[in-house]
Amino acid sequence: MLRAERGVSRRQLADALGVHYQTVGYLERGEYSPSLYLALKLAEYFEVSVEVVFSTKPFPRIGA
Repeated sequence: MLRAERGVSRRQLADALGVHYQTVGYLERGEYSPSLYLALKLAEYFEVSVEVVFSTKPFPRIGA
């Protein structure tokens, strides 16, 4: 949601984080758990706390 809200493409985010663009897709779909370093870089990129991006509980689906 953060990426889409800010108009950032997967490739742009991947380049900023130093990862492959498919990694961003895996993260967004919950198919990949990032390293702590990558999680912190992602939160820093969006200027939010890591808890805003990641949680141990599933986020509710949009429109639910």
